[in-house]
Amino acid sequence: MSTPPHIEELFKVDPYLKDFQGEISRRYGVFLDYQQRIVECGGIDKFTSSYREFGLNVQPDNSIRGLEWAPAAQRLALVGDFNNWDQNANVYKQEQHGKWSIIIPPNPDGSCAIPHLSVIKIAVTHNGQVHFKLSPWAKYVTCPRPKETVIYHQNFYNPPQKYELQSPRPTKPESLRIYEAHVGISSSEGKINSYREFADDVLPRIHKQGYNAIQLMAVMEHVYYASFGYQVTSFFAVSSRCGLPDDLKYLVDKAHSLGIYMLLDVVHSHASKNVDDGLNEWDGSKGGYFHENARGYHNLWDSRLFDYTKIETLRLLLSNLRWWIEEYGFDGFRFDGVTSMIYHSHGMNDSFAGGYPMYFGLNADTDSIVYLMLANDFLHKKYPQVITIAEEVSGMPAMCRPVEEGGQGFDYRLAMALPDMWIKILKHTSDEDLKVGEVVFNLENRRYAEKHVAYAESHDQALVGDKTIAFWLMDKEMYDFMSVDSPLTPIIDRGLSLHKLIRLLTMSLGGEAWLNFIGNEFGHPEWLDFPRIGNNESFHYARRQFNLVDAEYLRYKFLNNWDREMNLLEERTGFLHKGYAYTSWKHDSDKVVVFERAGLVFIFNFHPTQSFADYSIGIDQPGKYGLALNSDDAQFGGHSRIDPSSQYHTFEDGYAGRRHRAQVYIPCRTAIVLEKL
Repeated sequence: MSTPPHIEELFKVDPYLKDFQGEISRRYGVFLDYQQRIVECGGIDKFTSSYREFGLNVQPDNSIRGLEWAPAAQRLALVGDFNNWDQNANVYKQEQHGKWSIIIPPNPDGSCAIPHLSVIKIAVTHNGQVHFKLSPWAKYVTCPRPKETVIYHQNFYNPPQKYELQSPRPTKPESLRIYEAHVGISSSEGKINSYREFADDVLPRIHKQGYNAIQLMAVMEHVYYASFGYQVTSFFAVSSRCGLPDDLKYLVDKAHSLGIYMLLDVVHSHASKNVDDGLNEWDGSKGGYFHENARGYHNLWDSRLFDYTKIETLRLLLSNLRWWIEEYGFDGFRFDGVTSMIYHSHGMNDSFAGGYPMYFGLNADTDSIVYLMLANDFLHKKYPQVITIAEEVSGMPAMCRPVEEGGQGFDYRLAMALPDMWIKILKHTSDEDLKVGEVVFNLENRRYAEKHVAYAESHDQALVGDKTIAFWLMDKEMYDFMSVDSPLTPIIDRGLSLHKLIRLLTMSLGGEAWLNFIGNEFGHPEWLDFPRIGNNESFHYARRQFNLVDAEYLRYKFLNNWDREMNLLEERTGFLHKGYAYTSWKHDSDKVVVFERAGLVFIFNFHPTQSFADYSIGIDQPGKYGLALNSDDAQFGGHSRIDPSSQYHTFEDGYAGRRHRAQVYIPCRTAIVLEKL
């Protein structure tokens, strides 16, 4: 058992963890054991650079060197257009430890023997049967005849002129304002959008809105488009339906030129069950990179689960992380499905109400936890500017504390309970019954000294079967009354007002970073549904209707303006990274919330009908304050009930536990932010 060197720092943050020092140290000891195994394999730098050795790699003399791990295979041969699919022309040589190697010399004229974009596969013989497979390290795969087959082929990617990243990486943001995006759905047209179209048409929008990071979804190749990228078949390949690998580099490069950090949604929690074009049964066996028994299957997700105790699985996954940073220029990762990874139950039917013993008991999956420690330790030491985010809902302690303290090493975790709270409120609670005290409690209820990404909704809330917040609020009236020339109905008025309040309250009180899903910044209507058999392969809901926000005569522009000004206020003041908020007032009858953060005073009135004149609020710092943001302003679709030049002076008498008092006019369904002048 090895005690983490800085575990005392963890106990300062959370003294209750002292009772579990033994288990924390045991996990850390396993982590050290795996680090030593990696050292014995040549060291972490060589280990994580294995993509330069495994798969097929063109050498300076245009020869090709190939290496694969296929311990259950009897024979491997490289076949394709270049050798007329002859299984005897280019046969792999069997090496030690289940590895197979091949060398293909250049043509007599010095050119590469395999032409660029040639279709290739590996003929894997197992138990006398030949199966045509894709290399686990394949860098580009396509479905050349989608109407004839859904099986993907590997394409040899060796362009004559390779795209080289030009723009320097942006500085790591102190405050993260994340735009969660999916390239394929990013057009208003009924089609799959491309990397280059996204770069040229959508990136400028994101930049103008004040976001400094993009979380790009569904980039790792997945055969089934409707899986939203979560059934990965080729971990080193970009989704070919959106363009070539160099097109993705163009996108990342352009984002960097705008100062935007690029985060990749990485799926290392599970893999597609596809046999013909996935990792499943790659070498003919049920195991390979996965558990061979029941642990190797996720019944709910219908996918395969990695065996993180295998050194070759660690090689594949850790190299995969480095590949996306080195080859494509990504600046960090959002790790999908972390809750599923770290529990043997995968979090299914778990209430997570068992207290601390639940996190350190037998249900916790040491193998997965240690893999995450290895990944974060490597990434943060190799790339000090990297950012990693965990999709984790159970509240596992120390998930976002350094590995040296005994934590898992993430920078942030998603505040996943917040969107669920808002949807529950919108479904089941009337405005008159809203308890703002409970809302504030949920927004502030997060682990101390572990940073959270707050969000009111993400792609999860947009998928079929659910609705966006805008749609919950305004539903079918969005089709008839979003024109500024049409009457401002009570439903639309309420929807616009609450959409603004919900987003600002969540952003400013719910975490240390902010996330928005593409289109929700302007109240995108309807849900998200990918083309599939069940909807006759329709693209109607698999798009983002930016044409709505571009139309000056529609009210979507008001929500878009509000979203931009929220971001610009944060950019100017940095309130997300300047410590926690101090909530001085949460009044359920008045439905008023007041808190201070980074010198700003946030005031929310959720009451549906009651406006308050000369409403007393507590303020810590004395002085003269002015309006920094006002949701009732006309540019945000408000009623202009507050004079934009209003000034607020503090009084000496304290109020609401603060040293000073001020009086404000706060109309119903309005949020204002005050800033010291």
